[in-house]
Amino acid sequence: MPALAPGRWVAVALFGIVALVPAGVRDAYLLDSVILILLWGALSAAWNVAGGYAGQVSLGHAAFFGIGAYSAALMTARFQQSPWLGLMLGVALSIVAGGVIGYLSNRLRGPYFALSTIAFSQVLLIVASRWRGFTAGSEGIPVPFRPGFWTLGLGHVAWVYLALGVAVLYYGVAIWLETSRVGYQLAGVREDEDAAEALGIASRRLKVYAVTLSAAMTSVVGTFWAQYVGFVDPFYVFSIDLSVRFALNTIIGGIGTGLGPFLGSLLITSLETYLRATFSGMKTGFAGIYLVIYGTALILVVRFVPEGLTGLAARLRVRSSRAHA
Repeated sequence: MPALAPGRWVAVALFGIVALVPAGVRDAYLLDSVILILLWGALSAAWNVAGGYAGQVSLGHAAFFGIGAYSAALMTARFQQSPWLGLMLGVALSIVAGGVIGYLSNRLRGPYFALSTIAFSQVLLIVASRWRGFTAGSEGIPVPFRPGFWTLGLGHVAWVYLALGVAVLYYGVAIWLETSRVGYQLAGVREDEDAAEALGIASRRLKVYAVTLSAAMTSVVGTFWAQYVGFVDPFYVFSIDLSVRFALNTIIGGIGTGLGPFLGSLLITSLETYLRATFSGMKTGFAGIYLVIYGTALILVVRFVPEGLTGLAARLRVRSSRAHA
């Protein structure tokens, strides 16, 4: 049986610790933080499928998040149906939207593809905020709480395990991409699309598949987020800021790696929560200082550790082995 790579052991340890958290922690605030870290990590892992492994950097991925969130919220609030049905509807709509975007934009590269995804998310934002008769417009949709697994009316402990299950599943998808033939082909397309096509790789079709899979995965977590938070606001779920957050988590943790999105989510979510709790109650002149510190920390990480936390760990590991040799 082959030995696990160091990064895989770290992932096993992290997910194992999270699985044990509910047994020893009863504080709702800490459990809420764990749930959000897992959900943001899963969202970043979904973005990583297209942005990291396929090189299709999207800054409009909130579109698929919003589709999943609205599908579940509307199914629950307006039609009194299970959010699981909304999840399936959101995945179906996201697959169609991701396939269309991937097909229409597969001739676009770099910033042009990113701009096309931003345009799509902003179109959905306008529709959701103006269609008051169906989506309640800019007022948003409160999601009713009905206890039970079928209605996703769960307590904090159950949400920890549900979010952990999604995170482990998405980590498994990343490992599959790192070790499968499809993953190697996507890496070739990402590094040099012309060379990949010269070798007979169907680069355009692969990019469409990657964007579609990424869209479906993002939609699933959008559904869970809407049910956990209990409110869907179009200006949040379709915002560019949200899309940038997916990318930042992945870039800081290590783009194109399985563990990177979760490490980035752990760092950014913990830092953001701590800074907001510490500085948000200050006087008016300092009310936004936590954002300044937060942004400065992100700039320093991107500037001095461009390969992300996983790359930094690999670099230190190589240096340590050379020193021992």
